[in-house]
Amino acid sequence: MEHLFTPYQLKGLNLKNRVVMPPMCQYSVTNKDGIATDWHYLHYVSRAIGGAGLIIIEMTDVDPDGRITDYDLGLWADEQIPALARIVEACHQHGAKVGIQIAHAGRKAEDAVVPVAPSAIPFDENSKIPRELSTEEVKEIVEKFRLAVRRAVQAGVDTIELHGAHGYLIHQFHSPLTNQRTDEYGRDLTKFGKEIIQAAKSEMPENMPLIMRISAKEYVEGGYGIEESIEFSREYQEAGVDMFHVSAGGEGPIAADGRPGTHVAYQVPLAKAIKQALNVPVIAVGRLDESSLANAVIGNEDADLVAVGRGMLRNPYWTLEAATVLHKETGIPKQYVPGFPRS
Repeated sequence: MEHLFTPYQLKGLNLKNRVVMPPMCQYSVTNKDGIATDWHYLHYVSRAIGGAGLIIIEMTDVDPDGRITDYDLGLWADEQIPALARIVEACHQHGAKVGIQIAHAGRKAEDAVVPVAPSAIPFDENSKIPRELSTEEVKEIVEKFRLAVRRAVQAGVDTIELHGAHGYLIHQFHSPLTNQRTDEYGRDLTKFGKEIIQAAKSEMPENMPLIMRISAKEYVEGGYGIEESIEFSREYQEAGVDMFHVSAGGEGPIAADGRPGTHVAYQVPLAKAIKQALNVPVIAVGRLDESSLANAVIGNEDADLVAVGRGMLRNPYWTLEAATVLHKETGIPKQYVPGFPRS
């Protein structure tokens, strides 16, 4: 039976275990230039030392006005590559593989003077009204994604994740709530995402897998559910996605009707549904911080990998501790061996 510490391979990506550090924004860029800092280096490398199999660097944006805030990471310029490459190289030295989440915040770009979106619909009553992108501008953003992926590959990452979840730009295009366009990108709600997938694949080595993060359910009135997300995910899979990172929500204020559960593992059924319907590998995420629960997600074949977010924010060595609790073998840095049980 497979478990949390069973190795995993997807195309050319070979992981020593099933533990993923998901992308979590640090808002820690100091000069508003999108360049990773010493904080980012320590943050990610400590999780590599702590045993994570795959580390996905936080939302990294394709355009300065595509950031949630001015303190987010970027890959719109070559000058941003070296700091990321330094992080990737150090994580590799400690046995972790590294991905990076490429994104554009769209209407949720808080510090943009005028954010852009598929349609001029604000996120909420306190948000700026975004400007609707022209058809030509949409195509220009696809090109920005392509160039950002090229830079990520140059930085040495092992996989790319496209951010199609949590109400950011790709999600805004495939949601009927936020895309009310009449052009080609409105007639086919997945066209923008599919073009980005194809652009990304054109820059990636053939054996490098492409991950896409999706919100499998919208928690707002009139929002889509799992059946709709299976259908748009099928189109993304056919376009070239190799694995889905299955989350939910983020497209608007959470209404009382359809409010997500606060219980552990509430998103796992969504990941399982995508996995079974499309016969595709998935990453489960969402309140999976307890090691035996994370292990059960793998053992029950609900998902192929498990992302542990808040647990790793609290404890960079979550993975080493999980191996101890589960009585599984894992590589412990020799400097830390005295801190762990001998058997």
